[in-house]
Amino acid sequence: MSTSFSTSYRLALLGLLVVATGLSGCQHLRNLGGSCHDTKPYMKATSIAPLKIPPGLDTPDSSNALKIPALNTPEPPPRGKKDPCLDAPPPFNVPKKPPPQA
Repeated sequence: MSTSFSTSYRLALLGLLVVATGLSGCQHLRNLGGSCHDTKPYMKATSIAPLKIPPGLDTPDSSNALKIPALNTPEPPPRGKKDPCLDAPPPFNVPKKPPPQA
C-alpha cells in the first residue's frame, strides 16, 4: 500500500509541476541571454588603424570604398530598467472603421 501511495504522490507532484510549467509559459526563458539593457560585447567595439601597406607593394584602390556618413541625429532618450526592450514590437491595435452610412 505504501508503494502505491508513494507512486501516486510522485505522479501527482510531477503532474502539478508540468501544469505549473505550462501555465508559466516561456516567461522564465526571456532573460536567458540577459536583458536588452545589459552591455553587450559589440557595444565595446572600437575601430582599428587603417591597413599599412609594406614598401614595394601596390596600395589598393580605395576610391570606391564605403563611406560611412557622420551621425548627426540626437541620442534617443535614455531607457530605464523597467522600460520594455526596443526589439519587442509595440502594441498593435487596428482602429475599427465606422460602418458606412446609407
